[in-house]
Amino acid sequence: MTLHSDVAELLAGAGIGDVDVDDAVADEHVRSSAYQRVVLVAASSRSRHRDRAMVAMILRDPSELGSKTAVVALLDMIAAKATGPAEFRQWSAGLLPEIGRLRTEEYREFLHRRIQDWLFHLSVKDGHVPAPAELANVTDWMQRVVAEESTSPDVLDLLAGSGSSKKIRNIAKNRAGTRKPRAK
Repeated sequence: MTLHSDVAELLAGAGIGDVDVDDAVADEHVRSSAYQRVVLVAASSRSRHRDRAMVAMILRDPSELGSKTAVVALLDMIAAKATGPAEFRQWSAGLLPEIGRLRTEEYREFLHRRIQDWLFHLSVKDGHVPAPAELANVTDWMQRVVAEESTSPDVLDLLAGSGSSKKIRNIAKNRAGTRKPRAK
């Protein structure tokens, strides 16, 4: 389990042959780009059985910022394909032990928050209308995503009244059609 063997295995497993392993090991930018390609290939697969091992290899990288970024991309792509919160919860639970091995606490927390954000999004997409307290527990980024994507009048009303920023509240008001025209 060296960086060289991890990078070589990740590239081979993804069928990526045009990246020189030695170059990737020597240059964290080349490696980060390779990781992005690896997770893109993995996310496009129907099978999820290799994801935990792949994430473990990526997160062993000494450049935690680059590896965290690749895992965020994987989380985002898998959440976009998930059929609902239960499927995403089960899949992401398998990654939690690997995420827990990150040395940098902020990166661990960021990945945990991203998972929670996607679970919130998927539950809203599945018809759940959150309470204001639930809304307060998701990031501004996810509140904006939900404000931009939700078609639920109840969810948009909640965001219009309780969104964490003026921008989020205005997006929700505009999308709900409840924004009052300005007086001239």
